[in-house]
Amino acid sequence: MCLYRVLVLSVFLSITQAVDRSNFKTCDQSAFCSRQRAMKPGQSSYTALLETLELSDSHLTVQLLNNNNKVLLLLELYRLQGNMTRVKINELKPIKARYEVPDVLITDPPTELMSVVAQDEHRVVLSLGGEDWRLILSAQPFRLDIMEGPQVLLSLNSRGLLAFEQLRIRKDTAPTSGEEEEAEEEVDQPGMWEETFKTHADTKPNGPSSISLDFSLPGVEHVYGIPEHADGLRLKNTDGGDPYRLYNLDVFQYELFNPMALYGAVPVLLSHNTHRTMGLFWLNAAETWVDVSSGQGSSEVPQTDVRWISESGIIDVFIMLGPRPNDVFTQYSSLTGTQAFPPLSSLAYHQCRWNYNDQEDVSAVDQGFDEHDIPYDFIWLDIEHTDGKRYFTWDNNKFPQPKDMLQGLLDKRRKMVTIVDPHIKVDSSYKIHTEIRSRGYYIKNKDGGDYEGWCWPGNAGYPDFTNPEMRKWWASMFAYDQYEGSMENLYTWNDMNEPSVFNGPEVTMHKDALHGPWEHRDIHNLYGFYVQMATAEGQIQRSGGLERPFVLTRAFFAGSQRYGAVWTGDNAAEWGHLKMSIPMCLSLGLVGISFCGADVGGFFKTPSAELLVRWYQAGAYQPFFRAHAHLDTPRREPWLFGPDNTALIREAVRQRYTLLPYWYLQFYHAQRTGQPVMRPLWVEYPEDIATFSIDNEFLIGRDLLVHPVTDERSSGVTAYLPGNGEVWYDVHTFQRHDGAQNLSIPVTMSSIPVFQRGGSIICRKNRVRRSSSCMENDPYTLYVALDSQGKAEGEIYIDDGHTFKHKTDKQFIHRRLSFTANSLSSSVARIWSSYPNCRRNGSGLLKEYETQDHKLC
Repeated sequence: MCLYRVLVLSVFLSITQAVDRSNFKTCDQSAFCSRQRAMKPGQSSYTALLETLELSDSHLTVQLLNNNNKVLLLLELYRLQGNMTRVKINELKPIKARYEVPDVLITDPPTELMSVVAQDEHRVVLSLGGEDWRLILSAQPFRLDIMEGPQVLLSLNSRGLLAFEQLRIRKDTAPTSGEEEEAEEEVDQPGMWEETFKTHADTKPNGPSSISLDFSLPGVEHVYGIPEHADGLRLKNTDGGDPYRLYNLDVFQYELFNPMALYGAVPVLLSHNTHRTMGLFWLNAAETWVDVSSGQGSSEVPQTDVRWISESGIIDVFIMLGPRPNDVFTQYSSLTGTQAFPPLSSLAYHQCRWNYNDQEDVSAVDQGFDEHDIPYDFIWLDIEHTDGKRYFTWDNNKFPQPKDMLQGLLDKRRKMVTIVDPHIKVDSSYKIHTEIRSRGYYIKNKDGGDYEGWCWPGNAGYPDFTNPEMRKWWASMFAYDQYEGSMENLYTWNDMNEPSVFNGPEVTMHKDALHGPWEHRDIHNLYGFYVQMATAEGQIQRSGGLERPFVLTRAFFAGSQRYGAVWTGDNAAEWGHLKMSIPMCLSLGLVGISFCGADVGGFFKTPSAELLVRWYQAGAYQPFFRAHAHLDTPRREPWLFGPDNTALIREAVRQRYTLLPYWYLQFYHAQRTGQPVMRPLWVEYPEDIATFSIDNEFLIGRDLLVHPVTDERSSGVTAYLPGNGEVWYDVHTFQRHDGAQNLSIPVTMSSIPVFQRGGSIICRKNRVRRSSSCMENDPYTLYVALDSQGKAEGEIYIDDGHTFKHKTDKQFIHRRLSFTANSLSSSVARIWSSYPNCRRNGSGLLKEYETQDHKLC
């Protein structure tokens, strides 16, 4: 018990300081990264054996020979529907199967025919459809080039950095055949069979297994994506420093402008120039490092080279050829799915703290919002609400009647979120633990026993969520008769699911732990994905498949967008962290995860009143809007900073509520098309170079541009309004501004610079009530912002806001709105419906139309 207290004390002390970077590896401290990065460009050892080439209706295969050790690889090429190419490289005859990521792709991607256009002893030219699209496979050295006419769009292994460490039997533990002896001629290097970091040893029974591949992008200077990192939107050149790292880790109070790994990992990178947008999706769940090198290619043309290095698995990469930004979003979502359509209420305001003390505290905070006339929809409970950190339970002293508490919220049409983490207290009297242990669902250590580590409850086991039976059982625990005290207005927060192991290497799980036949090193970045998957399924099942879930996760991977929301983790009450919340969420949106937000006010430290107000103003215009704070910080409910600041926060929150119809429409489109809700300006203005590096302002959908005030004591901001020939309207003053200019905007503490695009119609609900559910039958107000020709178009989408009936029973309204010749009309976008005429309010170029009821003309 004393050891536990010391451990927890040390954790608390560490989280009150900035991140201790010594707890986390650099590339030099990672044996496989250091080994791969030592390779020199231009010395490829691989030859494509064209005599082994086979072409079927669905794909091409050819063997690759490593000339240094004579090991054979198998290359598979697929031309996929939707202008994509898939490249897979694996050992031809591995001593055991190598891990291939399951469950992330929503289906086996449909293929299209490939045909050989030309072939000789040096290369094969394949058609990718159309006369201009070609894929050139060069034999010596092995290289792939994707061409559009004479232009090289992308080259694979043009720098010769393909590397594939084959699985092997250790020479001093077993005899080898002649073939294996030949393959083993390469000299073993430190870290190949065992690696130590601090006091933690990582055994590697099959030796080194890392893979590497380079891609060259001629004509490209701007690349984006590969979240999660606390860095700018545009990826930086990593020459001379560490690569970007993708390895889900519990990082306390992370540093800014640092490529070190954070809580989630999405191995998707986008390239963009004025002519084309493309994407690379590296489907690998092991620890991965990404080098970015920008410079000049041949003929002094700009070029960006990207190199991926992963510790294990196979090379499985999807090349998304665009050509427009929206095409790449469509291509990627066809592979991994779109953003889950959230309940409308989850797009409203959330109030959280570690921790609200008891039922009386929850009631007092709830009442405080009513007394100060500030709407909110969700109140959250962190780990202290449980019985000794036993999840799916309540502290009987502090929360003796959870159903009464939930019913009180339900009576006000509000909801609650409780935390359910994936570390399970080892306690023979705790039914969750005993069930998991008796069913054999825990992750195993390298010796076959249940893996145990330290986390909030003390000694904890970690369920193996890669096991479908474990996920099925976990989902069943959210049933109302299993999760005692739960009700239909209780939702879930999955934290610490990297997984976090306080006494593990890099505060996470040992890589040689076992998930059935696979090592944790193979699946690490998938763990949080599976936890959120099982939790979301549990919420759906408890309602008999009727209700949409809401689940927030800290750890994530490609495809996590299908299961809910994410947030940017343990930020700090500093102006820099407020600024960084914008590019961090923009990066996530580019790779499919639209439902993103940052802890308003900062999780660590204490914000000044000015910083808190500015953060509310910024957070009100980001997809996930939640205030959250560390238990050691002073209370910071919105009314605790004086009446003037309360009024400013109230106004910011109310602006969020008035725009809920627009937010809901954007998420409707996101779940249909994969387009990001919060997006960089270059997505909508792909030929405007001025937008390519902007990450201090953003668009919500196409029609709202937001430039939050993120500097202390600011008296003005400069916003770039894009679009030559377009117009923008200040949503507060209705003042008109021309596009394609940098606009200087004086600001006061009440200013939130937001602009509506000319030519758009945005629907609002201006009668703000205590929660979004209370606004259900309120009228809509249409804000019509005319373009230079006096026209505007828009949409409205309405359903019940919380069930799947919009899909199962087609119960929704989707109308297209049009304003032309001083007349407003609507037409059916999805189904037929008719509406009464509208009454016009306002005058001038920006007009408001309010319906007589909640329907719309």
